[in-house]
Amino acid sequence: MTTPDADADADTDTDTDTDGTRPSRERTEREGTNGEGGNGEGTNSEDTNSEDTNSEGGNGEGGNGRRERTNGGYVMIRALVRPVWRTLPRTALAACGGLGLLLAGTPRLLSGEPDPWLCVNLLRGAALVLGMGLAFLLDDPARHTTAPVPARRSLRSGLRMALVAPGAALWWTVALLLVPEQARPPAGALTLEAAAIAATALGAASAAVRFTDRAEPGTAVATGLLLTAMTVPTLLLPERWALLVAVNDPHWDDAHERWAAILVVAALLCAVCCTEPARTWRPTAPARR
Repeated sequence: MTTPDADADADTDTDTDTDGTRPSRERTEREGTNGEGGNGEGTNSEDTNSEDTNSEGGNGEGGNGRRERTNGGYVMIRALVRPVWRTLPRTALAACGGLGLLLAGTPRLLSGEPDPWLCVNLLRGAALVLGMGLAFLLDDPARHTTAPVPARRSLRSGLRMALVAPGAALWWTVALLLVPEQARPPAGALTLEAAAIAATALGAASAAVRFTDRAEPGTAVATGLLLTAMTVPTLLLPERWALLVAVNDPHWDDAHERWAAILVVAALLCAVCCTEPARTWRPTAPARR
């Protein structure tokens, strides 16, 4: 049984807790909750730090991924060099190269003083023959059986051109030296013409590979190049747009500006057509009604 004095003491203790002299149970729980919230904020801070660390790690992994892709590209190129070299059209290139050198060296076989007009036209003929040989460069009899390969068409075609380019440059140097020095035309201008013819042949071959199903379009492209060279500059172009001019002709520089334009357009065509098409176009028969 409690006494009045004990009840008074209990009331005094309760009031003391309420007044804040001693922490009440509710206040203690609130502080504990706030403390947990503070710890939670600390945890969020740690999470933020971990996200920053992950972000830095992601950037490092991205750099490593780029380096791995670059190294993988080099490995793929080294792996493709030998098989691409074996599939080059050596017969067509050798035949056209031999015929071109024979044309370029013809003035040395003739008696008398060499004719400059004849020499420049023989060099143009040699460049045309070289272009006809390059028209076979993209021929691949196994194209339809090796379509799903990891290397893109641009890489395969570019590798073929890169493998042939040093030999073609050496061949053209020999062809220029075969012309007698006293009748030799300006090397830079004739080299521009030869480059334009070669780029035209490669651009036409690239277009044939992309837009047709032919595995070996070289014959058709070489024939088209020969017919174009025989008709367009001599029969279809007006005189003010002439391409085949003499060295002492006043339109020599203007003609080679046009040759430079042909080179740029042909190179762009080759670059565009060497890429892998997103969708292969095929001609369809008209629907019957």
